[in-house]
Amino acid sequence: MSVTTDKFEDRAGRLVWDLPLRLTHWALVVSVAGAWITHYAGIQWFEWHRRLGYTTLVLVAFRIVWGFVGTRHARFANFLRGPRTTLAFLRAGGRTETPGHSPLGALSVVAMLTLLLVQAVTGLFANDEIANAGPFYGCVSPETSNRVSGLHESNSNLLLGLVSLHLAAIAWYVLGVGRPLVRAMLTGRKDARIVATGDEIPGSRIALALAILAALALALALAIRAAPEATIALY
Repeated sequence: MSVTTDKFEDRAGRLVWDLPLRLTHWALVVSVAGAWITHYAGIQWFEWHRRLGYTTLVLVAFRIVWGFVGTRHARFANFLRGPRTTLAFLRAGGRTETPGHSPLGALSVVAMLTLLLVQAVTGLFANDEIANAGPFYGCVSPETSNRVSGLHESNSNLLLGLVSLHLAAIAWYVLGVGRPLVRAMLTGRKDARIVATGDEIPGSRIALALAILAALALALALAIRAAPEATIALY
């Protein structure tokens, strides 16, 4: 009976990624892709671009907060490693398996969240020099908005490059190493041979996640509502 149970656990895996974390990950995939598409689709799609930017900002803010109060493997303190550990991981060819994020994956998470936060925040103050602007355009001078718009554009290129590297790394791990990273981010589970019983998380803390998400969305909505109205200064 014990042998059968062990074999089942090896196949089913043990829970390491909570549901709020997984939903945030896939929601960011949709919101970022949608924001990129609506940016190039024309000014008639600007309102959707703005809404997707708001969504991205709330999701990124949630992920940062969750990195401090979330479940075990979602916390920054759990997966951020020093230079020595990261170099040792790289020398091993990135094949060392960990219950949560690998040292290199941890750096990717921090870099991705940083660029997404910069992109979403700058979008609040940016303008397209035609007729559309972020909700906080009236909080800064037109010159400042133009500079922020330039940063918004430059950062989008950095973000696109990082996303490309992220996808390439996933493809290498899945196809080259045979590590089911995508499946783990869908089910939240990893092989029981990698995740010890003590490393498994007991649940997803959904009520706390919903409360944080609601508070962040409300704070952004109130800030946008209080922002001064302004017309884009073309000259």
